[in-house]
Formats: sequence, C-alpha cells, structure tokens
Amino acid sequence: MSDMDQAITEFIKNKSALVVEDEPAIAQLLNIHLTKMGFAVEVCHDAESALVLIEQRRFELCLLDWMLPGLQGVDFLRQIRPQNREMKIMMVTAKADPESIVDGLDSGADDYLPKPFDAKVLVARVRQLLRRLQFEQQLQQATSAKEAQDKVSFDQLTIHFSQHTVQYKNSDVHLTFSEFKLLEALFRAQGQVLTREKLIDSIQGDDVSVTERTIDTHIFALRKKIGAWSKHIETVRGVGYRILIAVADSSEEVL
Repeated sequence: MSDMDQAITEFIKNKSALVVEDEPAIAQLLNIHLTKMGFAVEVCHDAESALVLIEQRRFELCLLDWMLPGLQGVDFLRQIRPQNREMKIMMVTAKADPESIVDGLDSGADDYLPKPFDAKVLVARVRQLLRRLQFEQQLQQATSAKEAQDKVSFDQLTIHFSQHTVQYKNSDVHLTFSEFKLLEALFRAQGQVLTREKLIDSIQGDDVSVTERTIDTHIFALRKKIGAWSKHIETVRGVGYRILIAVADSSEEVL
C-alpha cells in the first residue's frame, strides 16, 4: 500500500457514513463495504428518516438512492445540501440516463454511480470523495491560519501561501510570481476545474498582461519545475486546468 493509500485509509477510520436506500439487499451491501473501509455506518430506508438523523449527528459521507418511498432522493439532496456543504454525497441509483446524471450533479451530488455497480468501483469512488474531503480540510486549515502555519502538503509537495514558497520532496522549487499564483489558484479550487479566464484573473495585474496562450505557457513551465508532481495537474481540453486529488480521479469521473 502506498503512502497516499495508507493516509486515506487512516483518514476514513471512524468517519461516519449515511446510507439512504430502500432496497434492503442493496442497503446491506453498501453497509458491508463501507464498514470494511472503516466507516461507522447508519442506514435509512427513506429520506424522511434520514432527515431526522442528519439533524442529530454529523456525517462525512452519504450514499443516496434516487427512487425512494415518499421524498425522492434528489429532493432530499436539494434540501440538505445548503446546510451540509462539507458532506460528500454520492447518488447510487438505477436512473442512469444523461439527463438524470446532470440533474443529480446540478442538485449538489459530488458523484453519481449508476446501478448495477461493481464493488471495486464503489470503493474507488468513495475513496476518491474522501481524498477530496481530506484535501479540502487541509486547505481550510491553511487558509484560516494567520501565522506561518498557512501551508498545505499533498503527495510530498508543500505550498506556503503567505511565504510564497514551494517545496517538493523537501527541496525548494523556485517559481516565478505568475507560476506560484497559478499553483495557488489551482490548490484553492480544491479539485474543481478552473477555466483559463479564471486563471488569467488570478495573475492579472497593473504590470502584467495575460492571455490564454500565456496561461498555457506558464502551466508548461510550472510542470517542468515540479517534475513528477505535475501528474496532478490535469488539462481539461478546451476548458482549463485542475489539480487531481489522486491520479486515478481522471478515470473515475462520471462525465
């Protein structure tokens, strides 16, 4: 097991997961896999019971069916999302048409797994979501720190936001101002795709004129300087860039 895999395994231990699924056999299967991963699991067979439970305790993960008795899963999702921004929510449902997938993601789901599903894919998707949660929590801690502690480390790369310094495998990486601001913007986006226009805004200034082509040039230079870590910077064709929380993310995306 790699250091990253070990780290996420330790992070998952004692985290709480909620399964909202009305089919007992599927609910039991989800419960078994999550329990093996280290989660403390609660199961609800309808959305109304889940609403009560969420008011009583905190959950880091929710696996949610769409077609439930009474309140539908997507309506439950829309209802809880504003007060539970940090909780990772994966819809696990037989509604696998593109329109439903888009509706689920637009309603606040972090991921969407159609039924029937392979257990290995389920586990990989859950681990991916918890990597993102771990990464977001590190960034929140770094952002809120007011002293020299405002730093975040990920896969042997450490960025100090206030000091404008970067280390990879304990060696300094000498970046230009624009390269650092691009890397910072990608880190703070927490795995979300940033368009070239947004990246231009992150480094544009009175004395700096930036175009989309300039962004690509800076990203190319940044990748060269950070060496093997550049595998985490993904080009989203025709859109922009993002930092992959794990290299496997690119093959685990829904769309």
